[in-house]
Amino acid sequence: MVKAVPSWLRLASVVFVALTALILLAPLIVVVGVSVSESQFIAFPPNGLSLRWYQQVLSSNAYLGAAWISIQIAVMVTVLATVIGGAAAIAIHRRQLPFSDLLATVFLSPLVLPTIIYAIGMLMFWSAAFGPVSPITLALSHTVIALPYVVRTTLAVLAESNPYLEEAARTMGANRMQRLWFVVVPQCIPGLAAGAFFAFNISFDEAVLSLFLRGPTLTTLPVQIYGQLEFSPDPSVAAVSTIMIALTIVLIFVIDRMLGLTKFASA
Repeated sequence: MVKAVPSWLRLASVVFVALTALILLAPLIVVVGVSVSESQFIAFPPNGLSLRWYQQVLSSNAYLGAAWISIQIAVMVTVLATVIGGAAAIAIHRRQLPFSDLLATVFLSPLVLPTIIYAIGMLMFWSAAFGPVSPITLALSHTVIALPYVVRTTLAVLAESNPYLEEAARTMGANRMQRLWFVVVPQCIPGLAAGAFFAFNISFDEAVLSLFLRGPTLTTLPVQIYGQLEFSPDPSVAAVSTIMIALTIVLIFVIDRMLGLTKFASA
């Protein structure tokens, strides 16, 4: 017979969960609080409430230009990483390619490679082979570090998929491409959606690669925020950060409406 959980253990669990939530949410609360401050300097708690910093950000050509570049690159990365990572995950799951285990390791290896080392290597390689960096350089670099997330989430979904559905489709006369498009891909959608979500956020928030691979006209939003903090910090950086947090929440809401968070989380 299972014994009742002691009261002190339940209390300790509640305290632990509360402290964990506080540690996770406290930085976000501080950022949002600073973004509505009337002060000219970064300070918390805010001295008065004002939306002037949001107005400044939304009317700043530097911030808007950097945000537009980040969105363009993030969209390219999302498409590339989802297509390449999804195809790789399907091939690895079916084990139809030689050295499938080695291939899986290669696709997941960027997770353990320090980003700064990869950034330096990519800068040296691209400069020697192709010349000046461009948005394509940044998109390809971001795709490499986003691929593991798409591969991992898609493999997780495929591991729970029903292998007999494809067999049934083949029995009904579907050819290989029809089975792939109408049976396998639909089963991968939760994993692909989760991977695409991670790919977009990783690319949009990536600062190290963007800092090394920047150019005179190639400044992403994280690099713009970093430069603002370095030379003339003010609450506008908190306003930009709050907008980025809101963008993430909106993406989660869209995924919830399209797929449901249960399917998304299961990936």
